[in-house]
Order: sequence, then C-alpha cells, then structure tokens
Amino acid sequence: MIGTGLSTPSMDVTETEPLSKFAAARLAISLVRNPLKALPPEIFSKPAVFTRLGGTMRVHLADPALIHEALVKNAHLLGKGEDVRRVLGPALGQGLLTADGDHWKWQRQSVAAAFRHEKLLDLLPVMIDTARRTQARWRAPSMGNIDIGHEMMRTTFDIIVETMMSGGYDIDIAHVEQSITDYLRPTGWTFALAMLGAPEWLPHPGRRKSRAAVDYLRASLAKVIAGRRANPTDRTDLVSMLLEARDPETGRMMSDEEIIDNLLTFITAGHETTALGLAWSFHLLSQNRETERKIIEEIEAVTAGEPVAAEHIANLTYTRQVFSEAMRLYPPAPVITRTARQDFRLGEHDIPAGTILYVPIYAVHRHAALWDEPERFDPSRFEPEKVKARHRYAYMPFGAGPRVCIGNAFAMMEAVAILAVLLQTIHLKNTSPAAAEPLMRVTLRPQDRLMMRITQRKNRSPAA
Repeated sequence: MIGTGLSTPSMDVTETEPLSKFAAARLAISLVRNPLKALPPEIFSKPAVFTRLGGTMRVHLADPALIHEALVKNAHLLGKGEDVRRVLGPALGQGLLTADGDHWKWQRQSVAAAFRHEKLLDLLPVMIDTARRTQARWRAPSMGNIDIGHEMMRTTFDIIVETMMSGGYDIDIAHVEQSITDYLRPTGWTFALAMLGAPEWLPHPGRRKSRAAVDYLRASLAKVIAGRRANPTDRTDLVSMLLEARDPETGRMMSDEEIIDNLLTFITAGHETTALGLAWSFHLLSQNRETERKIIEEIEAVTAGEPVAAEHIANLTYTRQVFSEAMRLYPPAPVITRTARQDFRLGEHDIPAGTILYVPIYAVHRHAALWDEPERFDPSRFEPEKVKARHRYAYMPFGAGPRVCIGNAFAMMEAVAILAVLLQTIHLKNTSPAAAEPLMRVTLRPQDRLMMRITQRKNRSPAA
C-alpha cells in the first residue's frame, strides 16, 4: 500500500472531451454486456476521471479523500438519482436502498434495532444451524459437483428468512432466487438506456421477464405481510419492526407497499451480496491452498476440535481476513452512484447540480496507488496494523457515509460462521474449465457458474 490516499496539491485527475456519438454508443454496448468494462481505464490509476455525455457531467472517484468528501461531508447534497431509480425502483420502490431525504431517514431508524450487536449475537446459532444443514446436504452420496454460487444463495436466503422473517410463511426459495436473477439480468440495458436518455417505456431484451419477476417477488412478500397481520407473533423480527414503524415527524405508519419495498430490499441486498462474497471466497481458496490451510488451523485451534459454535466466531480473525480480502477483489456491490442535488465544491473542482458521481469500488479496491500488487489475493492486508495504516475509504465493500450498509456487521458475522462450519469438514475444488470473470448485474456475479467438487476432510485437515 502506498500512503493513505491519492490526493496531491495538483489533483492529477483526468478530464476527457465530451463523448462523441460513436463513443457514447460504444459505451452503451459495454454497459449492456458488462458495466465493469465501461469503467474508464484511467480510474484504476488516477484519483478521478471527469467525462461529459449529453450535457451531463459524470465523475468517477477513486481517491479515498475525495470519496470521503463526497459521501460523508457532502452526503446531504447527493441523492440516489434517476439511474438508480430506473434500475432498482421497479422492485424496491422507495425502500431503504432507494429512498432519499427524510423518507430514507425514518425508515433506517425504524429497522436499526434489528442490527444492534446484541441482537446479532442472538442470531448466530441460526446462522450456524443453517450452515450445518448445507453441510449435511453436501454429504449426501448423490451430491455431485455443486454450483457454489447457487448453494451460497440458498444458504444465506434461508438465514434471512429465518432471522428477519420468522420462517417466511412457506416462501418458494428456488422461485425467489430465480426471480431475483431474472430481474437483475437485463439491468445492463437499463443502465445503458438511462445513460443515453432513452424513454423508460422503450422495450429491451429481458424486460418482460424482469417485470414478471418483480410481480412474483412482491406478491410473495404481500402474502408474508398478510399472514403476519392475520397471525401476529411476539417475536421481534424485521417484519414486526416494519409493521410497527412510525414516522416520528408525522406519526404515519408504513403502507403494505412500503413494507414490501423494504423486505425486498433486505432479501436482495441481504442475501445476494453475502452469498456472492462467499462464492468468491471459496473460488479464491480453491486456488490458494496455503490460505486454506491457515483457515483450517485457526478453526481447529479456536474450536479445540469441537463443532463450530456461536462463541467461536469472534475469535476466527484470519477467517474474517480471508472474507474481507475476497470482498476487496470482488466487492459484491461494485459501484456506488449518486447525483448532485445542487452545486458544490469537491476538492479543487466545482460540481454542478445534476452531475452524476460514481464511486467504482471495484476500481478503488484494485487501484495501483492504494494497494501493492492489487490483483494478488493476500488476506494479510487485513491484519489490524495494516488496516489502521490505510485510509478508511480505500476499502468499502459496504459503502460509506450515512448510507453505509446497515447490515454490514450481520453479513460479516454470517460469512465467517458459514465459512467456518463448511471448511471444518469439507474441501472444495474448483472444476470450472475457464478462469472466473466477474459480471456486474448491480451485484458482482461470476459470468459463468463456479462449479466445485466436494471432498470430505479426513481428520479435519485439508484434502490432498
């Protein structure tokens, strides 16, 4: 790592000429195929890149100091913007991820108690038990090669449903998972058409299936709410908090549609991102046997050979480092987007109202001036002293500022628990024929399925 940031007095940013129609079309094609490929190449080495398209200024930020200035100091001047609304609004409405201003603030306050540390500790046994069910399923003689992405989606979805929705009233997990995929698949088209200023009604590939997926997801959650209203429970979970939430300014409560907005936000953001982080973790471990060996040694030392239990999770520090490093290389939410509501000053630059700001976390995490050998998998980067020496906003898999992911502690605890339970008795070998390429579909998925072969550990040591 070089220093704690990128800023210099001269601000060595890259400013480009307004994009020609040909360049804009080429950019749109990149967005459709994989928005990661549409990032300006300079953002992996420069502090910021300024471009203009169709009269709109677009700014990519990679300097941690500028990111802090934008997302923390000037957070009140930035909104989610039209691009985010067009991509996520059809499913998530005005939920916690998409809302702005006071409506966002009171919703966040309403669910904050669900993510307090003591509450999360109470949820750890559920996380561990769910991971054990996955472990047992993998031991079945009929179990062949597995799609680790699908398996982690199933595991984290089970945890979300049990911890946040008290069982979920028989939600069809497989159908929900497929619907989320169907919804996210055409988002490259949505980004591209929004960037080009095309009307929202314009048809594009996947649009009809995406709408059907949204209808199914929202109808499924409407049944959950109806079931809870008909059969109230004493259990304080996310559903009950949303049902009882009251705006402190107006006294109003959430409508069923607003509750659905937030439940769907937590289902998609709360299980998909952690599942992807875990899938990428297993992929990296399959290529780094020494790192896997260190995790196994830590698990054995902390558990003294006993099955992983809730009291062990906080002491699995190296396991946590591995997951952190996996999220550096493959951040589940790879880009943050904001729109300036009014003119403001950012570093040495005047940012006019309407400017779209991107924080490409994927590029920040692989930036040549922030990380030594940024493409290399190295969990030691997250040793405490190295973390302290690094700028807070050089690493932000959960975002930054007031809108930092409310479930970040939940996700870290869940991921460490799942890794520990599964790795204690199982070794996974990647059998996919090609190198894994990341594909941005709002979240960062593998472009092709990550297929793995299960091997049971003998004497709980890494398989040969």
